[in-house]
Amino acid sequence: MNDTLLNALTVEQREIFLGLTTPALIQAFLDSIPYAPEYINRCPLRVMQDRRAHCLDGALFAAAVMRQIGFPPRVLAMYPEPGMDDDHLVAIYRINGAYGAVAQSNFVGLRFREAVYRSLRELVLSYFEGFYNIDKIKTLRNYTAPCNLASFDRLNWTISDAGADAIERALPSLRRYPVLTSEMPARLSKVDDLTYQAGLLGADDAGLYRPKA
Repeated sequence: MNDTLLNALTVEQREIFLGLTTPALIQAFLDSIPYAPEYINRCPLRVMQDRRAHCLDGALFAAAVMRQIGFPPRVLAMYPEPGMDDDHLVAIYRINGAYGAVAQSNFVGLRFREAVYRSLRELVLSYFEGFYNIDKIKTLRNYTAPCNLASFDRLNWTISDAGADAIERALPSLRRYPVLTSEMPARLSKVDDLTYQAGLLGADDAGLYRPKA
């Protein structure tokens, strides 16, 4: 599948893509390109062409590179309280039994994770404090089982935006696991000012979710 993507890249793009040989280097590439606030999905090819990405674009791109360096192309979705925030997608990887993640986000704290988490739940919980909206409310509520994007290879998701769209449509049907018990949300504190400001460092205001009344 990656041969199709590599053949579609220019020589310069291919050199950059093949140079991303570790999860940290994949993250560094995503950190070097702007967050994309517009609501369109970019396949990995278009991420290389446009040099911009939102979280779904970034996760698909990272998964494609992960496959190139020997990891399964897997993603995991995190969902907020409905109407309160955006969902978030990360590419996950595993080294010696421990999980890590690579991601693009408009929030500083929702990006890279080293492979030090013993379970997917531990990995997801590491995102909890940084998963908040512009009203300073912590909004993460559940996460999905991992999705191996190899099952979408027939849709050419690495070079087709339509394939990326199909993956987005499929994610809500994945099995979900709760992050909180039913009584926990009522006693959550709001995000403190320093954490709020740090998390939004460099954020594109146009890409910030506006909670519904």
